[in-house]
Amino acid sequence: MSAVPRSEKAERPAKPAGRFRRMLDRLSTSQQDLESEELQEDAEASGCTRIAECNDRQIVRVTGTLRTVTLRPRAGVPALEAELFDGTAPLDVVWLGRRSIAGIEPGRRLIASGRISMSHGRRVLFNPKYELRPLGQE
Repeated sequence: MSAVPRSEKAERPAKPAGRFRRMLDRLSTSQQDLESEELQEDAEASGCTRIAECNDRQIVRVTGTLRTVTLRPRAGVPALEAELFDGTAPLDVVWLGRRSIAGIEPGRRLIASGRISMSHGRRVLFNPKYELRPLGQE
């Protein structure tokens, strides 16, 4: 019997092929993984950059869900800080001089654009332009 070279062997598909297999895969995946996958698909559909791919000083357009929203003064100036997550990485979004913004609350999806900066090893977006996503899409 002759051995088949490794390069000629049929490789398994990356995703389950059958309907039943996909259902089993979904049932065995954690809720957080499912939400991350959904957020990544949303980013692709809206033409936004994935947060994990954003570099320092790059002008970007990102989308995701707000995980936390807090009021934290910076150098004596009020600052509304939120953590945006798109399924790949978190991004700190900071509005300087604001105590609150209508519609900016945990669980809300939004699209933000501006210049990324790095602060203490985390990506930060200061005073971004933003669009709140309709509530019916969540």
